[in-house]
Amino acid sequence: MVRKFINFFVSSDKLFVKELFKILGFVPVNLYLYKRAFTHKSLSSKDSKSKRYPTNNERLEFLGDAILDSVTAEYLFRKYPSQDEGFLTQMRSKMVNRKALNEIASHMELDVFLKQLGATRISQTMMGNTFEAFVGAIYLDVGYNRTKKFIINKMLRQYIDVHHLETVNTNYKSQLLEYSQKNHKTISYSVLSHYRTKNNRERFKIAVLLDGKSLATAEDFSKKSAEQKASEKALIQIGIISSNKG
Repeated sequence: MVRKFINFFVSSDKLFVKELFKILGFVPVNLYLYKRAFTHKSLSSKDSKSKRYPTNNERLEFLGDAILDSVTAEYLFRKYPSQDEGFLTQMRSKMVNRKALNEIASHMELDVFLKQLGATRISQTMMGNTFEAFVGAIYLDVGYNRTKKFIINKMLRQYIDVHHLETVNTNYKSQLLEYSQKNHKTISYSVLSHYRTKNNRERFKIAVLLDGKSLATAEDFSKKSAEQKASEKALIQIGIISSNKG
């Protein structure tokens, strides 16, 4: 039956659909959504005919980010009925932060689709962003309930060890503050730039200062997230934590 559905697609799309089916567990209905999810802005900018309706994955990324937060929040709310808001917020951050999404996208081999759509230089950040866009495409294709099922069964239960995450401290800002207090240092943060991207999303570039001197910088779509990223880099810089790269 599945093979029969896949045969409805033109020959050039059959491999794309087969690979999607392996991950999704169902045959996609609106294939163009998934093609858009795997089209990075660097590929669509030159060929886009309309600036008002961009053909890259940034808008889907925005949508997928919100859906991931919503589904993960409900999942944790039900899994930990006696835990407070602070615990739930920290756990959600650990589960859907940029590093976690990068790793999940790599495990799912989403780079295969990026390459099929023309990407040649694929960074880790691109992988995580693509996963969010992928979730956005699933939502628009089959609705919230099936997307929720995909996130829980294909992502949270398959690639995330929540029991391990319970013991992991990923609040890098608090770790840096603890270090500064123990060593009689002063930690502060400075907004180096604040602007909006082409799709009207806010972007912050933050520097973390140790005794007034810049130690590390980072960018993200929220000030809080950028501060966490900068703090992580600072902790690596001073040898408190190790880098997972390489």
